[in-house]
Amino acid sequence: MENVNPTPLQSLEDWEDDVLERYPEPGTKAKDDYRNYEDSERVNTVREFYRLNHTYQTYDFVVEKEREFLAFNKREMSIWDAVAFLNTLVDDSDPDTDLDQLQHLLQTSEAIRQDGHPDWFVLTGFLHDLGKVLCLFGEPQWAVVGDTFPVGCKHSDRIVYPEFFDLNPDSTDARFNTKYGIYEPNCGLDNVKLSWGHDEYIYQIMKNYIPEEGLYMLRYHSFYSQHREGAYDHLMSKHDHKMFEWVNKFNPYDLYSKVPYPPNVQELKPYYEDLVAKYLPSTLKF
Repeated sequence: MENVNPTPLQSLEDWEDDVLERYPEPGTKAKDDYRNYEDSERVNTVREFYRLNHTYQTYDFVVEKEREFLAFNKREMSIWDAVAFLNTLVDDSDPDTDLDQLQHLLQTSEAIRQDGHPDWFVLTGFLHDLGKVLCLFGEPQWAVVGDTFPVGCKHSDRIVYPEFFDLNPDSTDARFNTKYGIYEPNCGLDNVKLSWGHDEYIYQIMKNYIPEEGLYMLRYHSFYSQHREGAYDHLMSKHDHKMFEWVNKFNPYDLYSKVPYPPNVQELKPYYEDLVAKYLPSTLKF
C-alpha cells in the first residue's frame, strides 16, 4: 500500500456533514451554515477520503479486518468505559460543535426518545457510533467511516465518487466485477460483505443483545447507495426490504439531530444507565 495520510478529513464528522449536503432534509439547518471551511478545501478533503476508501476497501481487505477485529481481543470494557474512550475523539478542528461524543450520542437517542419510540430504538441511537473506537485501535479514517457498499461484486455508479473505484483492484478481478460477483440473486444482505467500518463492528458486538430491527439500523445506517439510492435491490431478500423500513426510520435521527446546545448529561445519565443495564451485560469485548 502506498504511504497515505490516514486522516484526510478535518474531523470524522466531516463525512456526516457531507452526507447531509447530499441528502438534505426539508426544513433543517441550511447546508451552508454547517461549515466555515472554504468550499474548495472541504471538497478536496472529502474527495481524498473517498479516493482512499474506494481504492483500498477490497474484498480481501474486508476479510482481513473481520479476522483482526471480530476476534474482540482489543480490550474488555463497559459501555460507559467505551463512551469515555470514544470521547478522546473530540476534534478541535470542528467549527460546528464542541460537544464530546457522549453528548453527540445523546442528541441522537434523545430525539428518538422524544418521538415515543421503543426503548430498544432509543438504545440503538445511543450505540450507533460507538464503533468509531476503531480509530483509537489504530484504524485509518477511511476504514472507520464513509458510505458503505458491497465488496465482492461490481461497484454501483450510485455510490458517492464512483470514479475512484477504477483504482480498486477488485474492479479488474473477474471474480468480483460483475453485477452479482460471488453472490446469488436476492441472496440476502447477511450473505454479502460490505466495506469495513464502524457499522459492521458495532453490529457484531451487539448482535446478541438488541432486537433485529435495531441491528439492521446499526449495520446498514451508512449504506446510502441502498437505502437512499436503491442500487442493490438485486442482492436484497424480501426480509431485507422489510427490515430496511427501520433503517429508513433511523436515518433522519442519525443525520438531522445535531444542534449546538448540549444535552444535560447528568440529568439524562440515570435513564441511560438503566437502559443499558436492561439490554447489555456489564462488560463487552471490543
